[in-house]
Amino acid sequence: MLKKTLLSLAIATTVLSLAACNKAEKAADPVEPEVTTEEVVVAPAETTDPVVAADPAAETMATQSIAEIAAGNENLTILTAALKAAGLDTMMMDAGEYTVFAPTDDAFAPVLTKLGVTKEELLANTDLLKKILPYHVLPMIVKAADIPFGTDVATVNGATINISDANVITDGSGGTANITGTDIMATNGVIHTIDAVLMPE
Repeated sequence: MLKKTLLSLAIATTVLSLAACNKAEKAADPVEPEVTTEEVVVAPAETTDPVVAADPAAETMATQSIAEIAAGNENLTILTAALKAAGLDTMMMDAGEYTVFAPTDDAFAPVLTKLGVTKEELLANTDLLKKILPYHVLPMIVKAADIPFGTDVATVNGATINISDANVITDGSGGTANITGTDIMATNGVIHTIDAVLMPE
């Protein structure tokens, strides 16, 4: 009876040992990843619209004539007074195509000293003004980018000026003036400011 009991216990112990081994082996087996055949769709990256540069041609249209612009510029008061004194202000208001090299107020100081006159005396000399002022005007529109450097250019009074690529104007008397401001657009042309009064030969 004891032998049967011991044998039964041994068999039971063996069975339990084998069952435990099977569980351990199953737990140690590597798990293979599940293979799928679904297509992976990658959404395209979002793109932003390119920055569009402003059109340089879309400029604000000019609304004033050359004479009106000069009259409203605090640095062109002597030129404005000279145009009126010589009766040339109406020409600078009329429709047309002009390029004006406009001397600033400071540009007139050396001329007054050279001529030995006051501003009032200069403005009273209409014959001189009618000779000098048209020498600052071209009978066409010439923007800064279109200046024919190194070429003699005819002015309204018939005499010529010459402009270097350094934006320096040489007049008929050998004097020079620097172009200090460009492309002030008017309804009847364009204004470039200069730092000296041009004198014909």
